[in-house]
Amino acid sequence: MTHPYQEMKDMKKHKKHYDMLGYICDAQYGIPTRCPCGGQIKTDVSPNPKYRHDFDTLPGSRYFTCKNYEDDGMHFRQPWAFGVEDEVRRLRMEVNDMAEEIAKLKRIITSTSRP
Repeated sequence: MTHPYQEMKDMKKHKKHYDMLGYICDAQYGIPTRCPCGGQIKTDVSPNPKYRHDFDTLPGSRYFTCKNYEDDGMHFRQPWAFGVEDEVRRLRMEVNDMAEEIAKLKRIITSTSRP
């Protein structure tokens, strides 16, 4: 049987690990700016071509990758297209919200300026 202090220490370590996995899953929307580990994100191209006939024109798939990337689930390696697609979707929603707000303000201004 382990000592209660060691058991509590191990339990906190496991909880921190699982919390970090949740943060990583939630953070993989849009273009990442920082990895949850604190590392910088770089744009990377895989060295292997996606298809055999992709010679010089398409050398491989593009990724947003953590500078300290290890395949342990704690670092980012996100396909470039997914990140850009999420970011464009977010920006479109933001522009639509702003357009609605501008239209609302125009209605308020025109309704109060008439005698």
